[in-house]
Amino acid sequence: MKIGDKVRFLNEIGGGIVKGFQGKDIVLVEDADGFDIPMAVRECVVIDTDNYNMVRPTSKPAAKKTEESPARSSGSVQEEAKPRNVVAPKPSVYRQPEMRGGDVLNVFLAFVPEDIKAVSTTPFEAYLVNDSNYYLYYTYLCAEGKAWNVRSNGLIEPNTKFLLEEFEKAELNDREHVAVQFVAFKDGRSFALKPAVSVELRIDTVKFYKLHTFQESEFFETPSLIYDVVKNDVPAKQVYVSAEELQAALLQKSVVDKPKPQSFVKRGGQNGIVEIDLHIGELLDDIRGMSNSEILNYQLDKFREVLEQYRNKREQRIVFIHGKGDGVLRKAILDELKRKYPTYRHQDASFQEYGFGATMVTMK
Repeated sequence: MKIGDKVRFLNEIGGGIVKGFQGKDIVLVEDADGFDIPMAVRECVVIDTDNYNMVRPTSKPAAKKTEESPARSSGSVQEEAKPRNVVAPKPSVYRQPEMRGGDVLNVFLAFVPEDIKAVSTTPFEAYLVNDSNYYLYYTYLCAEGKAWNVRSNGLIEPNTKFLLEEFEKAELNDREHVAVQFVAFKDGRSFALKPAVSVELRIDTVKFYKLHTFQESEFFETPSLIYDVVKNDVPAKQVYVSAEELQAALLQKSVVDKPKPQSFVKRGGQNGIVEIDLHIGELLDDIRGMSNSEILNYQLDKFREVLEQYRNKREQRIVFIHGKGDGVLRKAILDELKRKYPTYRHQDASFQEYGFGATMVTMK
């Protein structure tokens, strides 16, 4: 907090511009009527700052200041009903000078320790940094299982940073899966239309215990941990993978120790071995939306189709590659052979060539 910052009182209605300090713990805040109000530093929260070369008008016309005064008045009913983290639903009535290069969106989510020397125990502040010439109507959310909880929402002005929330170290695990959504626009100017942004981020909570992960930046006077939300107009890719998605991926992946052969490979003449790879990845390009039972039925249909194709070729040997996995497909194939094809001979295929992941069937 420094002179010129715009602050809001935490436990009282009102706020204003920082004009000075009395010792380390008291800040003088000029309200909308021009009075200096002494307030404890811990009872103030910065809602607007002039960091990183932000250009601001030195003064406002008196009429425009009068227009803003009712919204700041301590007796205003609207001020009492407004949530703490929600800023006014309208941009400033005056237009700020635009920054060179600011028509490209760069938006960041930053975490700043309140005491960098006590990083293992200190509370943290979460900021949304808008390094662009656009206004942002934003929503900041944290996941609670499969549901979401809004932590902060409102409007952030161009080329500013905004305090989203403060939280203790004990609350850190609740921020492991967060999302930032916003719509960008300009007020009173023509502009290039930007698509709405919705980015989910996995916050590595382990980093909050390591001092070297907090780096110097142009946005903060103290080291911070910064995540890209949008970099040069490109939204950050989703990096959060749920436990359910990871488990599904592991179940679908069955690895054979040797490279996968093509679906059909013949060796020799009429009695050459035919290899059929029944891994679902070899049969279908996309299995999204298929259940495990649907996948198994598709593999068995392929197994039956091949047997019908070669049923008139006596002594034809066919190797069905099913992989080790958990043995579900292998058991289903053996059950099918016993029930529907009892005359066909079957045995484990060559261990040297296929490991334990293949069954050879000889046609009769």
